[in-house]
Amino acid sequence: MGSDAAAEPVEIWTDGGCKPNPGPGGWAAILRYRGHERELSGAEPATTNNRMELTAAAAALEALKRPSRVALHTDSQYVANGITRWRQGWVRRNWRNAAGDPVANMDLWQRLLAAAALHEVEWRWVRGHADDPMNHRADALATAARQRLG
Repeated sequence: MGSDAAAEPVEIWTDGGCKPNPGPGGWAAILRYRGHERELSGAEPATTNNRMELTAAAAALEALKRPSRVALHTDSQYVANGITRWRQGWVRRNWRNAAGDPVANMDLWQRLLAAAALHEVEWRWVRGHADDPMNHRADALATAARQRLG
């Protein structure tokens, strides 16, 4: 990473959702760097809200072409707490939660951890449906992706 990368992070906003939950779901990410933006989105016919939130974050990090400093904004407390607080215990307990059961969505947690390992990520939780215009935009993109399923 050069000095330019150290000075300015890639800003990422992610969101995912289902209606109903579980049910058809959509996810989206907006990546912004030096005035350039890229939007990503996708959908699954049968999924959960948490899976869509994890997919959005993993897909966004996987879309980066080189190791980067990243500020990733998520309105998902599940993603924010999982990545910053719970994962150490899960890994230490061989992907078991505190009750001894297998961690839910382990495949996506492992995908997200692998994608994040390539970057220097600052995880930023934002209140959903509050006053963050980029969070609203990511929500609208995820909803549109879900609605395209028919």
